[in-house]
Formats: sequence, C-alpha cells, structure tokens
Amino acid sequence: VDRPPIAKIQKMEIGYETIRAGPPAVYESIEEEALMLTGDINIVDLWFIVQYRIKDAKDYLFNVRNVRKTIKKAAEAAMRQTIGDRGVDEALTVGRDEIQEVTANKLQEILDLYKSGIYVVTVKLQDVHAPGEVKEAFERVASAKEDRERFINEALGKYNQEIPKARGEAEKTIRQAEAYAVERTKHAQGDANRFLQRLKEYKKAKQVTKDRLYLETMRDILPEIEKIVISETEEGFLKFLNLRDKGLE
Repeated sequence: VDRPPIAKIQKMEIGYETIRAGPPAVYESIEEEALMLTGDINIVDLWFIVQYRIKDAKDYLFNVRNVRKTIKKAAEAAMRQTIGDRGVDEALTVGRDEIQEVTANKLQEILDLYKSGIYVVTVKLQDVHAPGEVKEAFERVASAKEDRERFINEALGKYNQEIPKARGEAEKTIRQAEAYAVERTKHAQGDANRFLQRLKEYKKAKQVTKDRLYLETMRDILPEIEKIVISETEEGFLKFLNLRDKGLE
C-alpha cells in the first residue's frame, strides 16, 4: 500500500537548484525557469521555493501522474503571470511580499483545478536580480532610487521640524501684537477718560481749570529748563545774559 506523507511539508526549488547545502552553500541557476519578463518589458532572474503538503491522499495518488513536475510547472506559470503584471521596480524592491502572496494564491487555484490534493503552504522569493549582462546598470538605478527616497525622507523630516517651530513663532508674534494692541487701547481709553474728566471740570469752572492746567504744564516742563529771574525793582545792577549758552538759544 502506497501511503503518502500527509503530515510532511515538502519543498521545491524553481529557477535554481542546490548543488551543495554547505556551508558554504552552492547553487546553480536554471535559466529556462529563472528568466522572467516583467510588465514594463524588463527581464529579471528570479529564484523561489514552494512549500506544500498533501491535503487529500486520494486525489494526490490518482488524479495527477507526476505531482512534483505538475507543481513545478504550475508554480512557474503562476509566478510568470504575477511578474508580468508588475514592473521591474516592484519585482526587485518593494513588491516582494505581494508577489509571494499573489503567486501562492494563483498556484493553489491551478492545483485545485487539477484536483491534485496539494495544499500550498507558502511561496518564498529567494533571490530576484537583473541578469548578469545588465545587473550593474540595474544596481545603479536602484541605488539612485534609494538616494531619492532618502533625500525625500530627510526633507520631510526637516519640514516636520521647521513647520511647528515657525507656527510657534507666528503664534508668539500674534500674542505679542494682541497684548500690545490691548495695552495701547487701554492707554488711549485712559487718555480719553482724563480728557473727558477735565472737560467736565472745565465746563463747571473754566478759569480755575485753565489755571490748573497751565500750572500742571509748567510743573512738567520747568524742571528741564534753566531759569533766569530778573527783578524789576532792583536798580544799579548790570543785567547780563549769556546768549552764547546753548541752553538759552
């Protein structure tokens, strides 16, 4: 009786094969499996593995003649379709996780269509790179894109630092302007109130108010002025004024 290993998770390599497990490990590329065309008409050299297990022993034993060959061809077809829907940038850099997930789903659909009795555990990309003839050019492009992303992130970081700072300075300036406006308003209101009070007093006693305002004004300005007092009653004195003194000009 042929009893398939239902509980065992098995592995298949596509695009390459392990020559020696190592360490160090030695691998050999299988170009007819590894070379794939991207959606933007570029070629990538892609190695990946499929991990699977048997989910239905009857289907596994009787519906497919060569299960491993079927899995390999189906996996290669699913990966080619997935890579063909994406650009080379996604394949080489940011799209790896999505490529693995989409390929696994496509592969499972194909194997279920065949009623193979196989369950796809996972698809894992091992290596994705440009073919040797153009690898250096692709690496320069990838490096330039990484630099671009770094510059953008640095600029955004600086922007995020400077904007709150500028916003804080603007709010500070606005608060200072508002405080100054309030102070000037209060001062102006005080001047107006004093004027109205004096006007009220003036209307009650015009001459008294005039005299008081005159005396208050003299009190404010006389301390800053040099004063000369001339007596009209004194005689026999020579009146001399030093007109060269700048303070008397």
